[in-house]
Amino acid sequence: MIGIALRTLRFHKGGFLASFAALFLGALIVVGCGGLLETGIRADAPPRRLAAAPIVVTGDQRYQDTVRELVFPERVHLDAALATSIATVPGVAAAVPDVSFPATLTVGGQVTGHNWSSARLAPHRLVQGTAPSGPGRVVLGADLAERAGLRTGGHVRLLVHGAAERFEISGLTAGTGDVFVADAEAGRLAGRPGKIDSVGVLLAPGASTAQVARAVRAAAGTGPAVLTGDDRGRAEDPGVLADTGDLIPLAAAFGSLAAMAMVFVVAGTLGLSIRQRERQSALLRAVGATPGQLRRLIVGETMILAVAATALACYPAPRLGRLLLRVFVHGGVVPDTVAFRSGTVPLLAGAGLALAAALGAALVAAHTAARTRPAEALAEAALQRRWFSRVRLALGVLCLGGGTALAFGTIGSDAPDAGGVATPAALVWTIAFGLLGPVLSRAITAGLARPVRALSGLSGELAVGNARARTARLTAAVMPVMLATGLALSLTYLQTTQSDGARQAFEEAQRADLVLTSAAGGLPLDAVDDVRRTPGVTAATAQVPSRGFIEPAVPLAPSDGEESAGPQPTELALQGITPQGADRTTAFRAATGTLTALHGDTVALPTRYAAGHRLGDTIPMRLGDGTQTRLKLVATVGARRGYETALVPAALLAPHTGNGLVPRILISTAPGADRAELAAALTATGHPALRVTDRDGLAAAQQDQDRTQATMAWLVLAVVVGYAVISLVNTQALATAERRREFGLMRLVGATRRQVLRMMAVEAGLVAAAGTTLGLLVAALTLVPMSLSVLGSALPGGSPGSSPRW
Repeated sequence: MIGIALRTLRFHKGGFLASFAALFLGALIVVGCGGLLETGIRADAPPRRLAAAPIVVTGDQRYQDTVRELVFPERVHLDAALATSIATVPGVAAAVPDVSFPATLTVGGQVTGHNWSSARLAPHRLVQGTAPSGPGRVVLGADLAERAGLRTGGHVRLLVHGAAERFEISGLTAGTGDVFVADAEAGRLAGRPGKIDSVGVLLAPGASTAQVARAVRAAAGTGPAVLTGDDRGRAEDPGVLADTGDLIPLAAAFGSLAAMAMVFVVAGTLGLSIRQRERQSALLRAVGATPGQLRRLIVGETMILAVAATALACYPAPRLGRLLLRVFVHGGVVPDTVAFRSGTVPLLAGAGLALAAALGAALVAAHTAARTRPAEALAEAALQRRWFSRVRLALGVLCLGGGTALAFGTIGSDAPDAGGVATPAALVWTIAFGLLGPVLSRAITAGLARPVRALSGLSGELAVGNARARTARLTAAVMPVMLATGLALSLTYLQTTQSDGARQAFEEAQRADLVLTSAAGGLPLDAVDDVRRTPGVTAATAQVPSRGFIEPAVPLAPSDGEESAGPQPTELALQGITPQGADRTTAFRAATGTLTALHGDTVALPTRYAAGHRLGDTIPMRLGDGTQTRLKLVATVGARRGYETALVPAALLAPHTGNGLVPRILISTAPGADRAELAAALTATGHPALRVTDRDGLAAAQQDQDRTQATMAWLVLAVVVGYAVISLVNTQALATAERRREFGLMRLVGATRRQVLRMMAVEAGLVAAAGTTLGLLVAALTLVPMSLSVLGSALPGGSPGSSPRW
């Protein structure tokens, strides 16, 4: 049969080329997603600024011994004394501490500052002047100085850690756009005296990196992470672990969507191709070919094409993966330091998945041809009679049950997590309708028959008759329309619904009239009192956002790197506030206790997370940088499900965030106050680079964050739905080519060219109506549970004309 399969490929080029195109595009996407999956798993970030250090010691961002790989959202800092301990390890030539901090040059924009010692880790060399030897001196990157029109000996103002300071430019260094200050100054400007970000380890001549790394690990203890190779880049950007982790479920969902679309599209295309040569298959069955032989023939032809298409797709697939990663980086989904990795394993796994999808499509397409009895074979070639099977019906009903279970799971999920359940629900509903496609397509066609006849006359009569007689051909054309419509609507409105839910929760939590921020990276906590004393201000509250963890009552037992099987931490949003005036600037209200008690080591937990605790209990928690603390429960607060936030004093939380400052102050104004005059008075309070915006400006910043998160959804939508649309055109062209003899006979019996075209137009309308109806049904069954979970309404978020908002 394989020999026959090879010979038949030459005589049915049209059908096989259509199948080859569908297989190639599907394999290209699936294999490309394999590279994205490996990139997310490895999370490689080749070092740049620390590249000269073979070993880098930094804070471990991973929450150890947890079942889920939890990551601390804030940088975990190290004691400066650790560098001295590492320097004594045999084989270490130097242990160079690294301290970084955000800053803004008044004439050069945002920059990153570092201690001068860390310049040797890049390495950077002075091209002019001298190193910063004391306070008030700074070294600039030569390119930065040239752009800003600065030179050695001049002066520059630096906005850093909530203040504006004047520095003399002592020198210029090549190859960087950063700034460097004296080591003693770096800790003060970062707001963390005695703390460092990491230690770059330089080796003595002839020392082994692996041996020294083991010795450094022993000297550093269990807390810090000792990194080598590409892992060193994590020390430069601690967000790499958390951000690249998003690539794993994204690539898996992306690849599964593409594989599912591939099965449907290839099965439809193969089915049409097989029906083009039904007479040949019928003759084979009539002369004694067994069902197994015919099935092997069809599967053999398909796998020959699949192997060729997948092998060809493996060459450009890594390029597609890199392109997708660049889009994610451009959208702010992953850091630009992440390196694309696509080795042999994802290539083989992606190719295997593509071949498995092709095999599944071939088995689906071969089922009808192989099960036809010899006595019926020739009749089947003349007129299709068998168009459905009990096995297909059973599988379709089973998938309907799975979709129903996922729908109830979506309704029961927290609002931010509902999309993770709704996306596989869309896949299951699509598979169910694909399996039941012949029944559904026939039912929809029957329902449209009377209006079609009434509107289009004889052309409609012929179109309806063709649809009834050739249900399989109709289904093959309808499925890509359903796939494109269902996935497009589902993915679009899943994203808009989730964005609307987050926006509503954000707006409901805000009651402030004005928001005060600073280009100096934030404001000191005492600025809240200065703002509160400004005439026209009735209330002012600091707002410090972060994330943290409620630890289990029984501490996690150390497990030598293995996951603990016991109770796990609960991750939740944290917000640091100053309780005075919080009732006027925020929507937080105490369900029990009082928010005015938020002073010192205290916490107000959301009602759901406070279950099992009473006021006055001590709650073990970890803050965003991994700091363990025990906080007294002084209140509980209600919130929309899934958007709960725990409240802690701003003075407690701020030192454990990126720069230790207050990012914004929420302000409530007196009735009738002139907001323009008030804004001018606020910017004159003595703190540098202050900016005043209204609540709409704060909401716009939140929407920008939502747009960044939506990049993934729009990209998945564009690629998968684009594949479905291309395959639709492919299938329609093949289906039309199959009917040349039919059109010729119609012309011979007197039909005009116009009448044939009108009949085809009506048939295309039937296909579009049936596919769109099924697609709308898939979208409704996906989106209604999602909307009930996120918005409390059956209507999804977003306008009817929702489109990507970049």
